[in-house]
Amino acid sequence: MDTNAMNARRVMTGLVAVSLLSVVSAQAAAAQYDYARVISSEPIIRYVTVTTPVRECWQETEYYSVERPVPGSGVRTLVGAVVGGVIGHQFGSGRGNDAATVAGSIIGAAIGNDSAKRRYGASHRTTEYARPVERCETRMTSRQEERIDGYRVVYRYHGQKYETRMPYDPGREIRVRVDIRPAG
Repeated sequence: MDTNAMNARRVMTGLVAVSLLSVVSAQAAAAQYDYARVISSEPIIRYVTVTTPVRECWQETEYYSVERPVPGSGVRTLVGAVVGGVIGHQFGSGRGNDAATVAGSIIGAAIGNDSAKRRYGASHRTTEYARPVERCETRMTSRQEERIDGYRVVYRYHGQKYETRMPYDPGREIRVRVDIRPAG
């Protein structure tokens, strides 16, 4: 492109920008602001459900038992196994001798354990205990809440009633834009 064409293009772009600026300025100059009296302002209410987690805890009694060996029952079983092993060892020879010793130990241990049960009632004593235990649970609770979505505002300007929606309560007056344009 030659220099004259570029200059002409710049001049045209400048003229378009100036004319747009003058139109916007004329519209801005034509708009004026005034105040109108508010007749009513009512909140626009929306109901929403709000869900909240609530942790609830309580005390419960937990029962448990502990088994303890009866004193002396282990000693009687052990003595019975030793005595039975000695007696069993007296029988047989070679491998039969070993088997008789083991069998005598088992029988002697059973006799010693039975003797302890007869004397003490059982080989183990069970003791019951109770302890407090805290149990917790999380539940969701729901409730309805009011939310204000805006305000329905009725106002009067030069004897005419108008209605609009606003995000806030304007109070006793509302600022209005008055647009003055030629009629035709």
